[in-house]
Amino acid sequence: MPRAHTEFFEIDMEEGWEDIPGYPKGCTRKILSSDLDERAQRGHRSRLIRIAPGAYTTEPFVHDHWEEVFLYQGDLVVGCDENGEGGEVFTAPTYAIRPGGILHGPFSSRSGCIMFETHYYESD
Repeated sequence: MPRAHTEFFEIDMEEGWEDIPGYPKGCTRKILSSDLDERAQRGHRSRLIRIAPGAYTTEPFVHDHWEEVFLYQGDLVVGCDENGEGGEVFTAPTYAIRPGGILHGPFSSRSGCIMFETHYYESD
């Protein structure tokens, strides 16, 4: 959904989730609005991320844009290994903000979680 002035609208929390490219099964997203252009290093994206119980990523992430994350349901394990084990457990409500260039993850969730994320470039 491109960014535009949009007043409150219902979000279907059951249907319409899509796999996140490059992420393992069990990690899905629902983009709320986006004009993020990573090549041009401009724009903004708002999305929901859902990690199924027991799902995990295997590699750390790094990107060049700012990221704010609000964990509002469930638990998120930060810094697990390639088998989804170990790491530090955070439970909702929890918030993180990081600038571009910061290595973060891998991630897992024991009970499953839903997060709101926003991505943007400093000049926006």
